[in-house]
Amino acid sequence: MQRLWPQWGLDIDGQRVVDLGELFGNGNPVVLEIGFGMGEATARMAAADPDTNILGVDVHTPGQGNLLNLADQQGLSNIRVGNGDAIILLREMLAPDSLAGLRVYFPDPWPKKRHHKRRLIQPEFLDLAATRLGPGAIVHCATDWEPYAEQMLEVLTAHPAFENTQPEGGFAPRPEFRPLTRFEGQGLEKGHVVNDLLFRRVEHKDQPPTGV
Repeated sequence: MQRLWPQWGLDIDGQRVVDLGELFGNGNPVVLEIGFGMGEATARMAAADPDTNILGVDVHTPGQGNLLNLADQQGLSNIRVGNGDAIILLREMLAPDSLAGLRVYFPDPWPKKRHHKRRLIQPEFLDLAATRLGPGAIVHCATDWEPYAEQMLEVLTAHPAFENTQPEGGFAPRPEFRPLTRFEGQGLEKGHVVNDLLFRRVEHKDQPPTGV
């Protein structure tokens, strides 16, 4: 962290709008990943697709350090690590239409009903994300908590700024670019069903872009 954070880290403080081209040192498309755990899957995706920049955001310091170390060891210059609240990053620090994708893999399911309002994938969050995602950007969610998967599918399907990439609707097969994660493997061993959702940001000519 001490060695690599000044070069590859981003403190999410809400004090400025980040120039993503400057942050990565190139003009390649940027995908935001919210909650990357220990970062192994993030590093594998970055290695497999060097022409896509990944901005990973998490608050778990050991995970931040591990992802920085993986990036350093493997020479992955297309990774940056953000520390802080992804909502503040989206609302205060990213320009409109600046993201080519959003990845939310295995977020906290908050299984108790009274905690459901704490789940990340809600209409209000999608309102905000829609303003930062460019046309055609892909929102990719995955979870092994089936009730949360159903909620994600419901709110994404209902949101006017997004369309399901699956012609028949419903969940998507796990795309080859998303590696199996350690957490996912543990869930599969317990008999959990993993669901992927892939939705595309659309432009509506008959209405203004969704605001916040």
